[in-house]
Amino acid sequence: MPIRLILTLTVFLFIDADVPRINSLRPPVQPAPVFPSGEEISLFPEEVPEALDGQGDSQTPAKPKAATLQESSKLELIRFVSGEFAKAIKSLPAGKEGLIVYVGKPLNTELIERALATHGAAVNSGDKVQITKLDFRDHQIVVDLNGGGRGKTRLRDRIHVEMGGIPTVSSTSEQQETGPAGLQPGAGSTIYLDFSKPIPDLTPNDLKQLLSSILDFSRQRSASVQWVDTLPPEMRKAIQERRPIVGMDREQVIAAIGKPDHKIRERDQEGNDIEDWIYGQPPSKTVFVRFSGDRVTNVKQYPQ
Repeated sequence: MPIRLILTLTVFLFIDADVPRINSLRPPVQPAPVFPSGEEISLFPEEVPEALDGQGDSQTPAKPKAATLQESSKLELIRFVSGEFAKAIKSLPAGKEGLIVYVGKPLNTELIERALATHGAAVNSGDKVQITKLDFRDHQIVVDLNGGGRGKTRLRDRIHVEMGGIPTVSSTSEQQETGPAGLQPGAGSTIYLDFSKPIPDLTPNDLKQLLSSILDFSRQRSASVQWVDTLPPEMRKAIQERRPIVGMDREQVIAAIGKPDHKIRERDQEGNDIEDWIYGQPPSKTVFVRFSGDRVTNVKQYPQ
């Protein structure tokens, strides 16, 4: 009997191997995917085009930007563009009407010639100019050159209360209001960069690129570089290495590592004013920069 049973099982195995589609009676280990008829199937997921955006330029990694200009970006533009020198590519008109440049459209040379004929030239082609003020409006960035053409209107720091009760600060510095020595307000020219929509988030290089049809920044020595060159060697080295050191003032610390995330003001046991600038947040890398008066007296980093 055992021999007959073995022979019988062997015959059935051979039959199972020879009969077509007999294995289809067995359930598959994993069900095959079912695609609905008449529906297009993309080769890549929807996220891929966004992920690939900006990868064509290996030197400029893709960086997500906010839809509209952020307050922090305004401060960056004021810090790195206001005060910069450039060479005028076009002659620019005097007067408060200035020149309107529509972003994304070719420069209207006929409009420039008409403004020059009406108001005269405050800046001639080839002149060295300085950006003395930036002002931000809903759809425009107003750029004053050599004191601007808008007269002596002083803009104080203002607080605007937007919807929801959240205050936003629009600030200008004394240098931006009056211009450096020798440049009188109203004696220069004004450029109105018009976006025809809310201003998108911009970097300083973005803004300079938008002005490149009028101003050439490429061969001009940056005002910030000129300022750094006047500092003592140890200060210059620390700023280049992006680190704060004892003896710096507030402007030098900002040039080295930017504005702090938090500030704490207090007084020591002797009644002296102390201010701590805090960069980062524990337990991540955190830097504490302490000012006694106008100078840094202590720098600590945690963890070491």
